Amino acid sequence: MKALSIRQPWAWLIIHSPDFKDIENRTWHTKFRGRFLVHASAGMTRKEWGEAYQFCLESGAMNPPFDLPEYDQLQRGGIIGSVELVDSLDTSDSPWYMGQKGFLLRDPKPLPFTPYKGQLGFFEVDPQALGLDVANV
Repeated sequence: MKALSIRQPWAWLIIHSPDFKDIENRTWHTKFRGRFLVHASAGMTRKEWGEAYQFCLESGAMNPPFDLPEYDQLQRGGIIGSVELVDSLDTSDSPWYMGQKGFLLRDPKPLPFTPYKGQLGFFEVDPQALGLDVANV
């Protein structure tokens, strides 16, 4: 199964936010369509967390009050869920769109945190080898 590393807190916002983050911003398009695992990257600075929090406050992408976990409470360096990629866009009206390109997402599903080393771009992961219930991925 494909996986994609996404920096926190953006990964959490895709999988857990009640105001679902429906766009993953990228600088490149993909022809891939379908469900993929969301890998929360190991790296995240306090500045990145603060900028994301500020974006959520100012953009209207999330309705206040919202419960973005604190910096040290976000799981990093592993699989946190799955989501379906339905399109690769050049523009979008979504408040989450802020990049050159965007992956349109739907149907997020949280999964138990599974430590795993990420990679750049989409990469292959065997969910069964990680003990993930493939029926619920």
